[in-house]
Amino acid sequence: MGVVNVTPDSFSDGGQFLDHRRAVAQAQRLVETGAAIVDIGAESTRPGAAPVSEDEELRRLLPVLEDLSALAVPISVDTRRAGVMRAALAGGASMINDIDALTAPGALAVVAASDCAVCLMHKQGVPATMQHAPAYRDVVADVKAFLAERIAAARHAGIARERIVADVGFGFGKTEVHNLTLLRRLAEFAELGVPLLAGLSRKSTLGRITGRSVDGRLAAGLAAALLAVQAGAKILRVHDLQETRDALAVWDAVKNEPS
Repeated sequence: MGVVNVTPDSFSDGGQFLDHRRAVAQAQRLVETGAAIVDIGAESTRPGAAPVSEDEELRRLLPVLEDLSALAVPISVDTRRAGVMRAALAGGASMINDIDALTAPGALAVVAASDCAVCLMHKQGVPATMQHAPAYRDVVADVKAFLAERIAAARHAGIARERIVADVGFGFGKTEVHNLTLLRRLAEFAELGVPLLAGLSRKSTLGRITGRSVDGRLAAGLAAALLAVQAGAKILRVHDLQETRDALAVWDAVKNEPS
């Protein structure tokens, strides 16, 4: 899953693709380099980010969707608002990637009324303050319980299990220790019975481990991606798509080499 942030303030590529023509060109480049899904977000949810209005989110998003109507791969839209979900699906999106796991009023109904895929993510708190003092009794048990409850809510609303993906939410209301524990024990989330999405690309935990700034975290991101796949992740949400595909190609060749 390649990332396109149509925002001025995302932690990694904020401002680079705010112009919708540049966002469209980036989405097309991602497909050319092998993206299986393109994930478009029009509201930054990085730690410390303030929310934008629904009108502003739609103003950023809809021109991009319109110009990508013929894109060769499915488009995911990263949003937590039911109104934006509805407009995105009408505009051609095939997946909703929701950091709020369809807890917003009306969100479950919008997704249930469609045939789209949906990613349910765990986070603690809200983006503006979620990294101030995150705390858990047991981060794996707590995150797993939340995701299980949201999967059950989605199923009860009429969303087929085959449409659901889960994301533990690396970096969303979690310390470095929490993130590493979740990655170390990611295989345990197979118990949820749905595919796992992992989003570790360029995250601040990788920066704290390596001492690298956002644009110097490629090697750390590749290591994290391989660990996530080894633990069972089926979708990797990444910024450095070509390099991640190359790393996975080597891993896959070794793993599947005839004995």
